[in-house]
Amino acid sequence: MAGCSTLDPYAGMSEPSATSLAIVPMTSAFDDPSSAEHKRLIAQFGGEYKSTIIENFLNTSLKRLAAAGSNSGEAYQVTILNTPAVNAFALPSGNLYLTRGLLALANDSAEVAAVMAHEIAHVTARHASARAELEKTEALKSKVASAIQSRARSDELKANGRLTLSGFSREQELEADRLGVRMIAQAGYDPYAAARFLTSLGRASALRENVLSSKAQSTSGDLSASHPTTPERINKALDMARQLAASDRVDSNRDEYLSLIDGLEFGDNPAEGLVRGRKFQHPKLGFEFTAPERFVLENSAKALLGLVDGGAEALRLDSVALSADIALESYMTNGWIEGLQKESIQKRSVNGLDAAIAKAQNGTWDFRIGVIRLGTDVYRLIFAAHHPAGIADRRFINAIDSFRRLTFEEIKGLHAAHIALITADEGDTVASLSAHMTGVDRPVESFMILNGLEKGAEVNPGQKYKIVLD
Repeated sequence: MAGCSTLDPYAGMSEPSATSLAIVPMTSAFDDPSSAEHKRLIAQFGGEYKSTIIENFLNTSLKRLAAAGSNSGEAYQVTILNTPAVNAFALPSGNLYLTRGLLALANDSAEVAAVMAHEIAHVTARHASARAELEKTEALKSKVASAIQSRARSDELKANGRLTLSGFSREQELEADRLGVRMIAQAGYDPYAAARFLTSLGRASALRENVLSSKAQSTSGDLSASHPTTPERINKALDMARQLAASDRVDSNRDEYLSLIDGLEFGDNPAEGLVRGRKFQHPKLGFEFTAPERFVLENSAKALLGLVDGGAEALRLDSVALSADIALESYMTNGWIEGLQKESIQKRSVNGLDAAIAKAQNGTWDFRIGVIRLGTDVYRLIFAAHHPAGIADRRFINAIDSFRRLTFEEIKGLHAAHIALITADEGDTVASLSAHMTGVDRPVESFMILNGLEKGAEVNPGQKYKIVLD
C-alpha cells in the first residue's frame, strides 16, 4: 500500500508527524473491492464518505489520467474515506483511496489529479513489491547477523538496514512525484498543481503542530531520511513542471471543483465524536466532557487525546465494556494501571453516574485516573501532569465532574462542520472573509491555507473562497 501526502490527525499525540508516508508493502493484491484489506482500510479511516457527484468526478479524472499513463489499459477506482486526515493510498490492484480531508485542502481539480497521479505512479512502478523484497532481504541479513556476530555488530547492521530502507522509500516518493507530474501534464492538467498542493500540505501541517504546541520530532534520523522534506518535494515538482509548461493554470477547473465540495463535511466525524475547543461531545454515545483550560484536544478512533504546554500535561479518554456486576473500585485494581496507589481509590458520583477515582505515580509523572459507568460501557479518564499533586487534583476533579449525559435535544443539534463557499466583494480582505469561519482554530490562518493563499495575499472581488461553518 502506498500512503502519501499525509497530514496525520494524531501526530504529536501518539506518533511523529510527517508530510508523507513511506510505502507499506502488501503481501498480495486485493482486486476484489470487498476484500479484507479494502474493508480494513475503510474501517480504519472512519468508513466511506458517500458523495455520488464527487465519486463520479474523481473516477472520470482517473480515466483521464490512466489514458495518459504508461499503462493506459489499467482500470482504477477511487473510494473516499470519511476522515479529516489529509491522506491518499493506493493498492497494487489499482484501488485508490482519498480522504475527505484531502479533498477539502485541495483547491482545484488539477491538485486532486496530481495526488491521484502520484498514487498511480506508485502502482505502475511496483513500489510496494520492490519495498517488500528489500525488507525481506534486510530482515534475513539482520537474522543472520544476530546468530553469528556480536550484538554490537548485529545492531550496526540493523541500523544500516534501516537506512537502506529509508533511502529506498525516499527515492520512491520522489520518483512517484516525478512520474505523477508528467502524467498530469500529459492528461492536460496544470503540471504546477503538485507543487501547489504540497505547499498547502506543508503549511497545514505546520499550523496543526503549532496549535498542538507539541512538534513531534525524531532525533534518530529515520523519519527525515525516509520522508523527503516538503521544500525538497516542492522544488523538485516545480523543476519538473517547468520542463513541461512555461506557466501554470493550464487546466485547473477551480470553480467547478469548489462547487463539487461545497457542503463537504470538515473535521471530526460525528459518529466518532466532535471536538469543539475544550469540549468533546459524542452524539452516538450520548455524553459530553470538558477538558481543563489550555488543553488542545484531538479525537481518534480509539481515544480522545489532549496536550498542554508542549506535553507538560496530557489526558486520554477512552472506553471499555465492563460487566455490570464488576464494581468500579475493583476494576481499578485489575492491572491496567501501572503505579496505582490502591489506598487512593474513592467511589464517586458524577452527574448521577457511578464513578471511581484514584492516583498513580510513575517516575516524574503524577496520574489521576477516573472511571465512569454509562450504560454497558466504562469511560476511563487518565490525566497526567508534572505539576504538584494539588494543582493536578483540582484540574482533574473539575474535568471528571464535567462528564455528563447529553439530552435528546442536544444530540439532535450536533452535526459536523462543513465546507461552504463565499464570494469576495469589493473591499473584502482575508480578515473579513475568515471572520465568517466557525468551528476552527485560528480562522485567519486556516482560511489562507484552505484557499492556498500566501501571507500578505489579497482576495479578488467576485472570486469564490472556501470557509468552514459548523
